[in-house]
Amino acid sequence: MEPVADTNNRSTVQKAPTGIKGFDELTGGGLPRGRTSLVIGSAGTGKTVFALQSLVRGVQRWEEPGIFVAFEESGQHVVENASFGWRLSEMSDEELFFIDARLSPDTVRAGAFDLAGMLATLEEKARAMGARRIVFDSLDVMLRLIDDPGRQRQEVYRIHDWLSGRDLTGIITARMDGTGRQQGLAHGFLPFIADCVVRLSRRIEDRVSLRSLRVVKYRGSSFQENQVPLLIGPEGIEVARVGPPAFDYETWEERVSTGLEDLDRMLRGGYFRGTSTVVTGASGTAKTTLAGAFAEAACQRGERTLYVCFDEGSEEIIRNLRSVGIDLQSQIAAGLLRMTGARAESRSADEHLLGIRAIIDEHEPRCLVIDPLSAITRAGGPVPALSVARRLIYQTKREGITLLCTSLLAGEDPDGEGTPLGISTLADTWIHLSYRAQRGERNRALSIVKSRGTAHSNQVRELVLSSDGLCLREVYTAGGEVLMGTLRWEREREMEAQRERVRAEIERRRQALRLAEAEAEARRQAIDREIEARRMELAALEEEEEAREEAWRQRQRGIHRERGGDRQDQEG
Repeated sequence: MEPVADTNNRSTVQKAPTGIKGFDELTGGGLPRGRTSLVIGSAGTGKTVFALQSLVRGVQRWEEPGIFVAFEESGQHVVENASFGWRLSEMSDEELFFIDARLSPDTVRAGAFDLAGMLATLEEKARAMGARRIVFDSLDVMLRLIDDPGRQRQEVYRIHDWLSGRDLTGIITARMDGTGRQQGLAHGFLPFIADCVVRLSRRIEDRVSLRSLRVVKYRGSSFQENQVPLLIGPEGIEVARVGPPAFDYETWEERVSTGLEDLDRMLRGGYFRGTSTVVTGASGTAKTTLAGAFAEAACQRGERTLYVCFDEGSEEIIRNLRSVGIDLQSQIAAGLLRMTGARAESRSADEHLLGIRAIIDEHEPRCLVIDPLSAITRAGGPVPALSVARRLIYQTKREGITLLCTSLLAGEDPDGEGTPLGISTLADTWIHLSYRAQRGERNRALSIVKSRGTAHSNQVRELVLSSDGLCLREVYTAGGEVLMGTLRWEREREMEAQRERVRAEIERRRQALRLAEAEAEARRQAIDREIEARRMELAALEEEEEAREEAWRQRQRGIHRERGGDRQDQEG
């Protein structure tokens, strides 16, 4: 199997990969092949584990036999202490050979000691087994037995020259005191002759042990110089993977549901795929409930989901969420949901991150819930926790995992919106939950502080939890104030009663109008009848008058005729 290529760094040297997760990324391929590397650190930092793990992985992955030279403890003790599942007892001496090089102080002080004889033996063994790697563990123990600084330098250069002429990748480990200086000033020149210097350190922060690693120098190659977290886990040493310096992740236009239809509408469709969301709020504001709704919705879409809980056990969360209609147990049974939990104080923040990373590699989720992320501040302090939070957000973005984190408030003010990690400034979407205390009761309120890349509602909505599930009530304001709970119910009843009174008054007036209209119609009809009667009376009178007029005219004509006859008689 070919060694890891140095693709990320400019290099003029060949590299021997160590197989230590994260370290080969840090150095762009591993340790310098055929040269000397120095691993320094105080007690308990993992120097021997680092060196031995490099040999073991060289045998297992790249078929490169190795030799381990122990100056402080026997090879048998080294094997017994390496309880990382490496199966050292199954490796033959032709693959991994241990040499017990512990020396008696009397032998060294007698002046009858030098490394020439041992190196000759090592050369013969290396040639016989085809060794490619060699470790000189705790070389400082041997050097401290030599009182003469000149002889110390002589033996160190003897090893350096011997390694350089035999194409062996050498690792030397040496102690460093708590102040960062090598123990024994006489051999403080070791970092100057080594081609690569790796410094391991350990400190206690808030009663939590924190280990770190820094590449101090690397001749012929560029490397990442920043100090990075180092963990000793079940499989040995792991170094935090910081990733490439550029933002090289894909952006998505796809939306995924929040688990609440009303919240989806407030976000114009839900969260963007591959983004990060933080839900903040005081204790009891339903942050876990919102996280559970998101996890259930993801599983209902057929997406693998990982739920990491720090403040309570997974069984307890499953039981509590069942009371609001969220069923996570069936999703676990279907293999879509995996829940894991641990006390935040049990490990450092970086150990928690590597544990999450291992489960992500195994479960391959599309959605991830961390509940609450703020708990990791109790795992070594806020600085390591913020670093972990940043790396978690970046790593999930690179893999297209939609991340939802919950976080407690930074202070005790329930109306505050700050978080202990300041994670709200890093997240793409920030949802804030709060209490509204009105007339002796508390009601939950939800608002969207920000959501990058999308329009969203700016309203404060009441979050209601019931056995039927979660819902967001429409905004109800009165006098410029948002009303919730009983106060809203009372105001709604009052407004409904007022509307009923108005409707009753309208109906009363409508009936009165109908009655007035009916009365008016009756009066109109009576008047019409009276007018008609008078009209008929008038017509009768007119007919009677007409008849009298006709009779009068007839009488006049008769009189006229009669008078005309009288004249004719007189004339005759």
